Amino acid sequence: MIDILPIRTQRSTTSRLAELDPKLEFGKVYSDHMFVVDFHNGEWQEAQILPFGDMVVSPANSALHYGQAIFEGMKAYHQADGGVALFRPSDNWARFNASAERMCMPHIPEELFMQGLLELLRLDTAWVPTATGSSLYIRPFMFATDGFIGVRPSESYRFMIFTSPVGLYYNKALRVRFEQKYVRSAEGGAGFAKNAGNYGAAMYPTKLAQAEGYNQLIWTDASEHQYVEESGTMNAVFVIDGRVVTPALSTSILDGITRRSVLQLARDMGLVVEERKVSSREIMEALAAGKLEEAFGVGTAATIAPIATIGYEGQDYHLPEVAPNAFSKRVGAALDAIRSGEGADVHNWMVRV
Repeated sequence: MIDILPIRTQRSTTSRLAELDPKLEFGKVYSDHMFVVDFHNGEWQEAQILPFGDMVVSPANSALHYGQAIFEGMKAYHQADGGVALFRPSDNWARFNASAERMCMPHIPEELFMQGLLELLRLDTAWVPTATGSSLYIRPFMFATDGFIGVRPSESYRFMIFTSPVGLYYNKALRVRFEQKYVRSAEGGAGFAKNAGNYGAAMYPTKLAQAEGYNQLIWTDASEHQYVEESGTMNAVFVIDGRVVTPALSTSILDGITRRSVLQLARDMGLVVEERKVSSREIMEALAAGKLEEAFGVGTAATIAPIATIGYEGQDYHLPEVAPNAFSKRVGAALDAIRSGEGADVHNWMVRV
């Protein structure tokens, strides 16, 4: 194993921070530096922080041909006292390694992941936005680097982290519909992993739904097309007759860190939480009976994304207007307070940079 200290740092000669548009369109602007470390001969070596920029890869790069690529999404937040803190980074590290194992890739040691991340953020602290609803989005990722077009796991890999200042992902309630033809993932597949292929395969059915006026899909199971899996790139949560209901985790559903946090806060608030199978029929019957109080997606990018309209079997159904004291609003406010340092972090989720 490499000696992690020190990480060789090459500072950018010219910062692009002054060019930053205060509108912060999601995922289009990147901070000055990136963390890079390569895996060769069975070891991680040559840890570096470099100016953000393009890379050279072989046309025979095996990630391009066979999809050995994984990523994470996480955020750093400006604190009320002027500092910066990360939200649950160890959970992202653990999930990253679960994805790596599924995709036959090497694990990243926690100390390498965290030290690279913290040194990168300390160098680019000025890129953490301070406006309400904004944050620094962090993208750790790994891809195969062998220049070889045989179908086998690569023998070399590159792990990287770059960051991007972002605002709100969604600025209004969503229109979604149940997807009952195409499949995001099947039991026994790689749906629980954050591998690139999951997202590429979801683009076509999502594009069809967007052409129909929807923002996202509610994915259903591969065998019956009846049971809720995820909502777009988020976990799905429903409030039915005062109970917080969400699909139970499986090999086809991502173990969302925001999902975990929302469910923990729901329990802290004394609410009944049910992690189980949830059918499209149950959702529509609850809506018809006036028992579906809320539906929303939860994820790192969006945090809490309320759903206003659900399409089902060719018909649109509108959810009731969300009340000021609704669970989604309360849990969103609680998460915001914890992340900004204004609320009590009783579960020790925040890590100072």
